[in-house]
Amino acid sequence: MNCRLGLRSYGIIDNSARFTGFGRELFQHRADETTLYDALAKHILLNLHGMALIQCIRDMMAAGETVSLTTLREGLAQRGVDYPSGGKHPSMMRLWLAKAGVFVGSRWQIDDIRLQEVLGTDPEMYRELARFTTEQRAFLRALANTGIAEPQPANEIVKLAAATYGVRFPEKSLPKLVLNALEQAGYITAQKSTEGRGAKPFMVAPTPKLAAELIEPLFDQLKEQTDPKLLDLLRKPLSDILAEMKSQDRYVSGLALEALAFKLMRFLDMNYMATRLRAAATGGAEVDLVFQSARLVYSRWQVQCKNTARVSLDDVAKEVGLTAFIKSSVIVVVTTGTIGTEARRYANKIMRDSNLAIVMLDGPDLARITVNAAQIVNVFNREAHAAMQLKKLDLDQ
Repeated sequence: MNCRLGLRSYGIIDNSARFTGFGRELFQHRADETTLYDALAKHILLNLHGMALIQCIRDMMAAGETVSLTTLREGLAQRGVDYPSGGKHPSMMRLWLAKAGVFVGSRWQIDDIRLQEVLGTDPEMYRELARFTTEQRAFLRALANTGIAEPQPANEIVKLAAATYGVRFPEKSLPKLVLNALEQAGYITAQKSTEGRGAKPFMVAPTPKLAAELIEPLFDQLKEQTDPKLLDLLRKPLSDILAEMKSQDRYVSGLALEALAFKLMRFLDMNYMATRLRAAATGGAEVDLVFQSARLVYSRWQVQCKNTARVSLDDVAKEVGLTAFIKSSVIVVVTTGTIGTEARRYANKIMRDSNLAIVMLDGPDLARITVNAAQIVNVFNREAHAAMQLKKLDLDQ
């Protein structure tokens, strides 16, 4: 059981003991030990707080502190990474990273050359990001998640970052406390808007540095898990993806449908797990993807996209039935058309009688999100409020 729990914690298998996308990638490298351990090390560093461990050790050594499991627990807690008292999590992680040569010699000695080789980029980038405040990092990640290169209102990115990461931003001192530092570091451009009345929001846009250091690594993580043509689509604006969904070529429209689901869930910084049905197998009619998040509490999101005029009760019922196998806590139904009355009524009953949440986005919702990515927050807040009303407890009984 310890082996199984470890494989699951490192994202190699899922709750059903089946390979994740990353697990399949490792399995393909089983005959090449060097590539195998390098792939695992990069996954640990980028996705499992490995770089937080590296930076914590560096900071402690620079301060002349003794590095041990006890002192690491305190140092990592200050960086928002917690593990149980008496736990050996950092030591186990160090041993796996040592397999790739990231740690050498004495227990906590870091080989910076190997670290850079494994990451494929300069570790100084992570050191620079570590100096940012929680608000600055959340803003930067939210901007990167939109995938939009054109200038956007800073207050809309703030809304997306606050909803995604639970961070509170200063209302009147955003430029001073957030934007200025990010601009000086070369990650964004920020310019005062001259349009409209009243207080003018800053317009912000990502720089090539942000694209190279934050956005491209996200795509690199998907290379082994998705169709290369899908990666090309994910680099396009949402409006282009919606346009390709109208293609008469079922393969093209099917890929666009899958890209739509990726795009929407990336806005909310969800982690991709698997595709239940590949676009080629669905004939472009629908696609199902599974995402997960471990922010505050673990949740699994089952996403169904339909390129049809109407979502029926049967469509929703099928998704509800599959939650027992996928172990989802949230169902997201996205359509370019409309949600049928019976489908909504059935979804409401399911939410009233169970712990499931069912989020429904229709054509008009997609149109709003296409114009402004932060509108996804309003749509999900609307659905969350509706679910809360349905699940309201009668405490007088």
